[in-house]
Parts: sequence; C-alpha cells; structure tokens
Amino acid sequence: MSNVSIKPLGKRVLILPQPAEEVTRTGIYIPDSAKEKPQRGEVIAIGSNEEIEVKVGEIVLYGKYSGSKLEYNGTEYLIMEHTDILAVI
Repeated sequence: MSNVSIKPLGKRVLILPQPAEEVTRTGIYIPDSAKEKPQRGEVIAIGSNEEIEVKVGEIVLYGKYSGSKLEYNGTEYLIMEHTDILAVI
C-alpha cells in the first residue's frame, strides 16, 4: 500500500494502475506498442461519500477508458468516480 497525501473528494477513488503484462502465458513478449491499457489497480484513497463500496488496499477492475491520469511524485495514478469500478478481485 502506498502512502500518498492525495484525498479524493466526494464519490471519487484514487487508483494505482497495475502494469500491463509484458509476456503472455505462453511466453510471447508483448511490445509496448501492442500492450493494452491496464484495467486493474490498487485502491490508494477514497472520497468521503458513504456510497463508495471499495476499501483502501483492494485490487479492482475498472473500465478501459475510465478516470483521469494524475502524476504525483513520479508515479502515475488514476482518479475516477466510484461507479467506474466494475469489480473487486
């Protein structure tokens, strides 16, 4: 878990995307140009709204084009509405 001083407002959630796979299950290397945008990540912080169903530290799946990119201290995060989260894994 990360110690980030960013606090999302309202119904928003801060996500640390997990890196895209570099090798397939069969061992084939995937070049950067062919990698898909990650669709899962760790919840780093949540807003103050009581409707948010995820907790800090959970790994979640989210829509492919969800959220807004945010760079903080050299690390790229996504900040998104809690409704963009599809599932907890």
